Parts: sequence; C-alpha cells; structure tokens
Amino acid sequence: MNKIFIPTYLAKSIYDLDAETLKSLNIKTVLSDLDNTLASFRSKDADQSTLDYINSLKGNGINFYIASNNTSERVKRFASTLGIKALSGLAKPLSKRLKKLLKEEGLDLETTVLIGDQIMTDVIAGNGAGIRTILCEKLVPEDPPWTRFNRIFERGKRKKINKNKLAPRIKEED
Repeated sequence: MNKIFIPTYLAKSIYDLDAETLKSLNIKTVLSDLDNTLASFRSKDADQSTLDYINSLKGNGINFYIASNNTSERVKRFASTLGIKALSGLAKPLSKRLKKLLKEEGLDLETTVLIGDQIMTDVIAGNGAGIRTILCEKLVPEDPPWTRFNRIFERGKRKKINKNKLAPRIKEED
C-alpha cells in the first residue's frame, strides 16, 4: 500500500487523545478535522464536552486548530465557540493550504499532528504536508453525501491497515 494512505497512528476517537497521551507523543499542536472527527457534521456549535476537551488541551499547553474542508461560515462559527483558530476550505487531500498554515503559524512539523476520520482527505493531506497523522473512527454513523463517496475508496485501505498493523493504535480498545 502506498505510504501516503497510511496514518502515523490509529485511535478510536479524538476524545481518547488527552493531553498526557499527546505529550507522550511529543505533540504540541493539534490540527483537527471538524466533521465527524470533532463533532457531527450537523452540529453548528460546540457542545460542553468539546469545550471541556479543548480547554483541557489548551490548559496543558497544547495548541489546537480546526483544519477543515467545510465552509468558512460553519468552521469559523464552531471555532469561535471554542476560542480557537481555524482554517476552512482547506481542499484536503491537497496539502498546499495546510503547508501555508504551518508556515504562517510557525508550527514545528515534528510536534504537529493532523487528526481526522478520513484517509482520502485527512491522512493524505497530513502526510503530504510532512506532519504526523492520527486516523480516528467517525463519531456518528451518518456522513454528509460528499463524504460517502470517499468512504467507498477507503474501506479496503482501513481493513488492510488494521489487518497488517501498518499503524499503531494509540489506546488499545477494551
């Protein structure tokens, strides 16, 4: 399998990645996909558990950004409820805008990770930008129509990654 499709790590959910876990991996900055990674694509605003999660990371010195393909209006509204920066219309899997964000913000490639729920967008973009990636499972069963198409192409890749243990799982499932 082409390395561009293989995440650095696997995790059940972004919410399993607490500050202690991220620090143990030498991660100082998280770039997170929004839809079905941080929240359902139907959520307009962050809920209390998301706010608590982000505040916990920030309180432990971990920078947090939303890095989404979604529209500026949705992403900025969601990010403003969390008090974080966001980049929308990222055009993942292309990594050009992601690389620009990394450079503009002065982010260290070695200590930055992109977390997302899709191989075909998040993993490819993060790998293309030269940062580590964490592939999570989607938060809710429902996907927006434009994502369902990607899921078809990534289904076999996910199976191969899991079967051949091509990426370590951060927290073992009980």
